[in-house]
Amino acid sequence: MKGGKLTPDQIQGHWRKTSRLMWTLMILWAFFSFVVHVFARQLNEIVIAGFPMGFYMAAQGSLIAFVVLCFYNAYAQDKIDAEFGVHEE
Repeated sequence: MKGGKLTPDQIQGHWRKTSRLMWTLMILWAFFSFVVHVFARQLNEIVIAGFPMGFYMAAQGSLIAFVVLCFYNAYAQDKIDAEFGVHEE
């Protein structure tokens, strides 16, 4: 950890931003896990490269979204940690 101890206000600010990031990504995760698949029939009317969109989202699209969310989480959390001086070197 770089720098000294955080003040209570800084701790709250860090947690507020971390919590907001966590809930935002959780909502996106739930969307790609459940909501997209609920509308599979409607998505199947859209065809991409010969495959119905519902099939694509179940087989590949959601998995790609999860990987992107993981990388974005690491990137965004590093920025938050650097802002408050608690990042790793």
